[in-house]
Amino acid sequence: MNLGVDELKDFAVSLGEKPFRATQFLKWIYQYGVTDFDLMTNIKKDLREKLKEIACIKAPEIVTEQRSSDGTVKWALDIGDGQLVETVLIPEEGRNTLCISTQVGCPVKCAFCRTGASGFNRNLSVSEIIGQVWRAASRVGFSQNEEQKPISNVVMMGMGEPLYNVDAVLKVTEILLNDNAFALSKRRVTISTSGVAPIIDKIAGKVDVALALSLHAPNDELRDVLVPLNKKYKIDVVLKSVRNYLSKSNANCGKATIEYVLLDHINDSTDQAEELARLLKDTPCKINLIPFNPHEQSEFKRPSNSRVDRFYKVLTGHGYTVMTRTTRGDDIAAACGQLAGQVKDKIAKNRITAANI
Repeated sequence: MNLGVDELKDFAVSLGEKPFRATQFLKWIYQYGVTDFDLMTNIKKDLREKLKEIACIKAPEIVTEQRSSDGTVKWALDIGDGQLVETVLIPEEGRNTLCISTQVGCPVKCAFCRTGASGFNRNLSVSEIIGQVWRAASRVGFSQNEEQKPISNVVMMGMGEPLYNVDAVLKVTEILLNDNAFALSKRRVTISTSGVAPIIDKIAGKVDVALALSLHAPNDELRDVLVPLNKKYKIDVVLKSVRNYLSKSNANCGKATIEYVLLDHINDSTDQAEELARLLKDTPCKINLIPFNPHEQSEFKRPSNSRVDRFYKVLTGHGYTVMTRTTRGDDIAAACGQLAGQVKDKIAKNRITAANI
């Protein structure tokens, strides 16, 4: 399971087989959920015997499962060395959205994010990322199981910065989109980034899925504090890269999704909403407002509903499509910014609090 689609074809050829064997492997693993080579009945017996000797199909094991009162499910998965990553399933009418992790912890360290406060250890492998989708599908149904509603949307918004693990992320994306695997449409797969401008440029034209930018501030001065990566890639540079990506993608009707966590009296004033509206005027986008989800590692506070509503009305008044995200799974620490997992930190921590801003 640590092979991308093209690598799986190469693997089949290396065994002296035709490339079509890769299609069979994909269907058995990702559409039927089969991990036992003996059950792959349309593959000749001698090949099955060889596969049992040289290969394995293994996804990270679920260690804990938590269910929210709103139906959200959070799984902690064992990826070895005493470390866990978290994956969240958000069931909604007509769809199941799965939020997956791409790293063990996160090196970006956004000031308000629980994941960043946990530190960073390493990138996840292809099998550890797509294995989260496989494990979730084993609970809610694979695409060939019509009695259960399968996973319909996958968002790379869990632990980690996906574009700092871009090679694995692109291979995972190919599997998610492949008609013989999960067969998701490109508008139902989202890569989220805090703004790694050179990598956004690198993937433009190479992958056509929805792109989400975690912005969280309307100017560089504030974003330098909330999203330290901004010190390296300023907002104008990042937005230019986003527009470049959009010029080669129509996955989300040619628009990016701007993610904006609202922090009480930090970035949620009407003046800042006006500033944000001006900032984004040349970038085709829709805006997701995310009222902050509190956690024990942060002193930031959630804004009042009235402050959220005023911010929302300023943006819609400028003609933007805006959605205020409904908090899901906060009673099990599964909401946006609350994922922690279990991380053996390899980089120094530098905690930022509301008092520092």
